[in-house]
Amino acid sequence: MIQAIIFDLDGVLVQTEKLKALAYSKAVQVIRGLLEPDYRAGEAYREVVGASRETTSRYVMNKLGLVEDLRPIMARYGVSKPEDALTAVRYEIYYDIIGDPQVIRDNQWPYAMAVLRTAREFSCKTALTTLSKRKDVQHVIEALGIEDYLDAVLTAEDVTLGKPDPQIYLLAAERLGLPPEECLVLEDSVNGVKAGLAAGMEVVAIATPFTRGSLLSSGVIEDRWIAEPKTVPETVRLRIEVHNRSAHSQATSGHWTKNVGGDHSRPMS
Repeated sequence: MIQAIIFDLDGVLVQTEKLKALAYSKAVQVIRGLLEPDYRAGEAYREVVGASRETTSRYVMNKLGLVEDLRPIMARYGVSKPEDALTAVRYEIYYDIIGDPQVIRDNQWPYAMAVLRTAREFSCKTALTTLSKRKDVQHVIEALGIEDYLDAVLTAEDVTLGKPDPQIYLLAAERLGLPPEECLVLEDSVNGVKAGLAAGMEVVAIATPFTRGSLLSSGVIEDRWIAEPKTVPETVRLRIEVHNRSAHSQATSGHWTKNVGGDHSRPMS
């Protein structure tokens, strides 16, 4: 039985991924003294969205050949690696963007509250898992006014391994007091979907405009449930009902083997 719904933050509750992409583009503008943001940085970030902050900065740095541009500013930020200097510049810009709570509310996915209400309807616990910093996460939660809807919140400070490693999802299940197979994960990135599957959880992949291409091309969602943002509440409800019927059928028949034929892809509308 599905007894918990676990939400990723960036791209799932709030469209912060596009804001982070913009922050990377503006960071390169600042670092190289350009007249306008370098949107290649945002595109590079898109390619590894869902990975840890360190991984994404290193990838963007290498993709755009920023090492020599970053070395002169490492001392200013008290860091020993050029990718950490990029992280510092990007973070300053990003925090300035989300500093206004209204920006967060304006970028909230409309389906988010509907799914939180669905969780209550099915008596499901809820958790928020993200590799963002705790203070940023708390700022978003307060801006959205969803404190009372969440049973657990896990951030970058709670784990040592980033997605696609399943550590954060396994820890979320532990915090909720549930086995992983009784949790449903909402993810929008390839790395996030991989992490949820590796944890042994049900996964609904959300094809946002930012991650749709990478999800479809990765093959990671083959035979898995995928939804456009507008169909997320319906898909989550249906996925819970299908999973719970299957679990009930296995329980009453005395067979607890995996129901291989009971999982069908949900085409995107």
